[in-house]
Amino acid sequence: MSDENTFSHVKPGDTPFVGEGLRDFFQYRDLGIAAATGGKVIAQLVRANEPPQEGTGWHRHKADFHIVIMLKGWARFMYEDKETLVSAGDCVHQRPGITHYLFDYSPDMEYLEVVGPADFTTIDVEGPCPVPAPTPWKTAAVAE
Repeated sequence: MSDENTFSHVKPGDTPFVGEGLRDFFQYRDLGIAAATGGKVIAQLVRANEPPQEGTGWHRHKADFHIVIMLKGWARFMYEDKETLVSAGDCVHQRPGITHYLFDYSPDMEYLEVVGPADFTTIDVEGPCPVPAPTPWKTAAVAE
């Protein structure tokens, strides 16, 4: 990690969505922040690439800071033993070390993820409770 910060300006066409990321069922678009902050922070757009099957599985991240801002659609998470619907416009602060599972999402789901440090790690863990089944995309609707 470098101590040098630089100016960065990434426009929509500058970086593509790619499948090489943490999960194959998502696509990721780098926003140039990891390079601009010398690895202190990563900011990336994440979007659905295929229907939910097993979801992310129970895991936690080794990170100092992690937020998710839902830009389009919705996603259903388990945060420890609590089901949480995150809809467009919502912002979630995933406190360091929280056990969670993203298990369902809409076909148009897209969120901004900001994490520090940029090279955060993901650790698979035992879940504290069962996880609901995902909603098939052909009839997907936001649960109220």
